[in-house]
Amino acid sequence: MVTDNASTSDARVSRRWPRQMVRLALKRHAPGYVLELYRAWREVWSDLRLYLATIVGWVPSHTFRQLFYVRVLRMNIGRDSSIHWRARFFAPERITIGSNTIIGNDAFLDGRSQLTIGNNVNISGEVSIFTREHDVQSPDFAETGGPVVIEDYAYVATRAMILPGVRVGRGAVVAAGAVVTKDCAQYAIVAGVPARTIGERTHDLRYTLKFAKRFQ
Repeated sequence: MVTDNASTSDARVSRRWPRQMVRLALKRHAPGYVLELYRAWREVWSDLRLYLATIVGWVPSHTFRQLFYVRVLRMNIGRDSSIHWRARFFAPERITIGSNTIIGNDAFLDGRSQLTIGNNVNISGEVSIFTREHDVQSPDFAETGGPVVIEDYAYVATRAMILPGVRVGRGAVVAAGAVVTKDCAQYAIVAGVPARTIGERTHDLRYTLKFAKRFQ
């Protein structure tokens, strides 16, 4: 999984230091009303940036969108990866995407409990990946969830849905419209609702994905 993003991760850590110092200084020295204003601003910004991400998702430029996702949303995106237009996010700062990975149009990526996508992964259009959900048996409708990991060379086809806590193994294939509720073994082909193994993919995978459709 995501083995060549060390320099990107280091850069993100270095950018976080000033923010962490500001937060620490506020907690130690700021009056109570300043802390309340700061907390209120953080809540507003948390929602506002997702709204801005939705708007930016319509801009027909991969370069512009990628710059926004990395600099403003603080996503970790590897070399030669592309996120096609109209993507939507929850907690984008907890989403890591490897190199040479393609995210199709209208995808939904949820990073609330951590989403990690490897190298040479193909995620088709209108795929939804969730890391949090509601417990319908909970008296207070509590949230539950877990991290999702999609390993190198996996292929998630159109309109598939991956639910919290799932690991999609290296080279695995998730068929169109499948709902994945449990881990997929390496090179397994899964389909259906809920998804079940229906075959096995070749283990001889050597391709390098590098594709970004113009104006999308």
